[in-house]
Amino acid sequence: MIYTVHYRLKNQAGEVVDTSEGGEPLHFLEGSDNVIEGIQKAVSGRSPGDSLEVTIPPALAYGEHNPELVRKLPRSAFEGVENLQVGMKFQTNTGDEAQVVQVVGIDGNLIRVDANHPLAGFTLYFDLDIISAREATEDEAAAGQPLTPAP
Repeated sequence: MIYTVHYRLKNQAGEVVDTSEGGEPLHFLEGSDNVIEGIQKAVSGRSPGDSLEVTIPPALAYGEHNPELVRKLPRSAFEGVENLQVGMKFQTNTGDEAQVVQVVGIDGNLIRVDANHPLAGFTLYFDLDIISAREATEDEAAAGQPLTPAP
């Protein structure tokens, strides 16, 4: 199934921290890896017009925070970067795949970076409104994603 969903992501206090309202809704193929498992499970078998409030634990979202993905690097690894600050993000190309790391601490010549997803370890609270649900075409199933936006 191809689902089109508007979402509101809230923090634990119920404040909206991200939303698709006023913008493009989320389009995804059920079973694809480009949408967290918790959203997929929540909308599976649902119909257009359904509205849901879902609480998604880390295991069905971005996983637990992995301390092994937090590393200390020498400042020299950031050669050419002026005014290095906490919160800056960098893409690394070491190993088999590109990875995004965020600077989370600076202690003199040691820079602490975190490669965890920013929402790793968090329970997510979503309001979901299902706009459409339709069968995927053969081409979409092969591509693993919607090829045309929903009506």
